Amino acid sequence: MLQLADAGKRFGPKLLFEHANWLITAGERTALVGANGTGKSTLLKTLAALDSLDYGNLQRTRGMSIGYLPQDGLSLSGRTVFDECLSVFDELRSIEQELETLAASLAELDPDSGAYGTAAERYSNLSARFHAHDGYALDAQVGAVLAGLGFSKEDWARRTEEFSGGWQMRIALSKLLLQKPNLLLLDEPTNHLDLETRNWLEEYLRGYPNGYILISHDRYFLDVTVNKIVEIWNKGLHFYSGNYEKYLQQKEERRTQLEAAYRNQREHIEHLEAFISRFRYQATKAKQVQSRIKELEKIERIEIPQEEQAIHFTFPQPPASGRTVVEVSNLSKSYGEKQVLRNVSFTIERGDRIALVGANGAGKSTLIRMLSALEGPTSGVLRLGHNVLPDYFAQDQYKVLDPGARMLEDIGRIAQRVPETDLRSLLGCFLFSGDDVFKPLGVLSGGERNRYALARILVSPANFLLLDEPTNHLDLRAKDVLLDAVNKFTGTVIFVSHDRYFIDRLATRVFEVEGGHVHVFPGNYEDYLWRKEGGAVTTTAAPAVAVVEETPAAVVIQTAEKEKVRRVNPIRLRQMQERLAFVEEEIPRVEASIVETEHSLGIFVSVEETERLSRLLESLREQHGLLTTDWEELMLQVEEQQVSS
Repeated sequence: MLQLADAGKRFGPKLLFEHANWLITAGERTALVGANGTGKSTLLKTLAALDSLDYGNLQRTRGMSIGYLPQDGLSLSGRTVFDECLSVFDELRSIEQELETLAASLAELDPDSGAYGTAAERYSNLSARFHAHDGYALDAQVGAVLAGLGFSKEDWARRTEEFSGGWQMRIALSKLLLQKPNLLLLDEPTNHLDLETRNWLEEYLRGYPNGYILISHDRYFLDVTVNKIVEIWNKGLHFYSGNYEKYLQQKEERRTQLEAAYRNQREHIEHLEAFISRFRYQATKAKQVQSRIKELEKIERIEIPQEEQAIHFTFPQPPASGRTVVEVSNLSKSYGEKQVLRNVSFTIERGDRIALVGANGAGKSTLIRMLSALEGPTSGVLRLGHNVLPDYFAQDQYKVLDPGARMLEDIGRIAQRVPETDLRSLLGCFLFSGDDVFKPLGVLSGGERNRYALARILVSPANFLLLDEPTNHLDLRAKDVLLDAVNKFTGTVIFVSHDRYFIDRLATRVFEVEGGHVHVFPGNYEDYLWRKEGGAVTTTAAPAVAVVEETPAAVVIQTAEKEKVRRVNPIRLRQMQERLAFVEEEIPRVEASIVETEHSLGIFVSVEETERLSRLLESLREQHGLLTTDWEELMLQVEEQQVSS
């Protein structure tokens, strides 16, 4: 289909890659990875024929169609969303119109005439082509893709120019998916998608009939959509079979082998050099010395390119808060006649890692702003616990930064006890290196300033972090730094993120914001999906009560007849094992909390305190029952998988 032969590309004076050879086949399911600045996006543009090679050749099969989605920058106007997407089928719509014209002609022509035969043959050919491309379901195809990418039916009739940049990219992605080119080239397709639309895109790509190559900083997305990794490393292309997780394993194995070969070669070279040095001036050894000199000259030296240094940044740990961080009772929020939240109640405890999930516009950002005291509720009570110090990271956090402040000086004022070398390493993780750290913040783009604002929070955190989309604009390395730091953080975190891997590795509970209510699920996003898809039945308290801590009363349904064990994929099995380990650690913690709360109930302080402790005790018992059910179900599933494997 598409072939790179001895290809090379420069960006200014910098050589990105050389001697690159890559045969791209019809069933390609490939991720393009590499450190920042290695040329991933440039290579993708080159494959799309939007950029040229400096060396070598790019050959394409005649008639091959390629669809390319850049990271951003596309802008559409002049039509409604639906008509814009329907425009990809202009050729089929022309065929449909011609079929209608031919049908009318056939009704009028003499069946025995030559004109009738010609028209009938043309009609038959066009009809077969129209059917082959599912021409009678064009509207349904457009509707399915638009719905999958998060457009409501009301949006379909809106003009494309009414939508922001992120939604413009969704429209462009919709058109590409409807076109179904032979090869899709997608540069960060998940950048502007929420969790629900990412999940839909994952399923769509699994069933995509042609090939695709994509760049993404979403590790989970890569794990479930590709079966090959191409890495730009050391100015060359390196190929790995399997998904991103297998690539990491294979890369480590390759580096270990390379280091072993390097050591062996160095020992051999040192041995040759020692022999030459020792016997260089002895006539009786002249022939042997010359032989070893020639051997030494022929050796192709193994080089081990320097890897990006792994950065492990640890939060300066904050002062401890009280055990209860936030209590919310019958909270409601309205904007004019629009009610976003109603009668919401829940409790957040010290050490919780809570992921807020829900469709766009459901109220996630509204809730997190109220928890940070930037907005007040319309009604109800939101109470912070003892010594709780909140800090809020907004999607547009860059707006509160001083544009005249220089980056290194600004972060140094906040983190006076952190050495400058550590600060520069941290900034390097967030893609600020060299002279970038001396730039005034005002010259940075919005995305760059948001990245800096997140690094700024890391060096001086409060004990209650509220993070709204912290993973936006971060590459895989920066996400790993953030994830590692938050996992070691001793405070409490509530966050919104569209990165599945980030949520699964961090969340201990999931708060789903839907229909004005908040439903609480224990565990990470994988556990949340399992329950939503019928892994367990959840019952929700009536709106009048709305005690969300009581919401997830899970009941596992088992049939009398034992069903055949269903094999799960290795990723899901590993997640089940990790979840089991978490539950086994969490049950004793909850049991200890129950004992502590029962003891506190025995000491009368006030009626209000007794009522609060009673609600907390009931919630803890519900949580303990749910965790116990989880443990039993997970133990059974893991054991069945191990026995059947």
